[in-house]
Amino acid sequence: MSIQIAQAQPEDAAIVATLVGELLHEIMAAVNAKAFNFHQADTEARAAAWLRDGLYSVLLARDGGMPIGFLALYQSYALYTEGAYGTIPEFYVRPGSRSQGVGAALLERARRLGQSRGWRQLEVTTPPLPQFDRTLAFYQREGFSISGGRKLKLELP
Repeated sequence: MSIQIAQAQPEDAAIVATLVGELLHEIMAAVNAKAFNFHQADTEARAAAWLRDGLYSVLLARDGGMPIGFLALYQSYALYTEGAYGTIPEFYVRPGSRSQGVGAALLERARRLGQSRGWRQLEVTTPPLPQFDRTLAFYQREGFSISGGRKLKLELP
C-alpha cells in the first residue's frame, strides 16, 4: 500500500460526501438506529462550500489514486483550552484499508496541520460505545486521552 495524503479541494467534495455517507451508514448499522440524516447532494454542496470558504479542512487519503479515507478538521475556541484548537468531526478509513497505517498517517498530518495553525490541542468524539471500543483504543494508542463526559446534542428547529 502506498498512501498519499493531500488536503481536499472543493472539487473533491463528491468523494468527501461519499466517504461521510459510508461513515454514517456504518455507525447506524452498528448501533441499529437512524442516528443521522444523510443526503449525498446536500452533503456534497456543504462540503464544497466549506472547503472553498476555509471553514472545514479535509485530509484525503488515497492508495493508487483510489480514495481510502479522510479526516476532517475545523478550528474551535474555548477558554478551557487556553486558545484555538482543532476539532475532528469526521474521521473514516474504508474497512478494506484499516489496520494498515492509514488512520495513523491521517492523524499525523492532522497534528502537523494543527501545529502550523497554532492550535493547543485536537479533540475528537468517538461513535457510540461499546460498539466502537476499537475506535476508542485506536485514539488512545495515538495519544488521545479521555477528557470526560459524553457527546450530547440538542436539535434546533
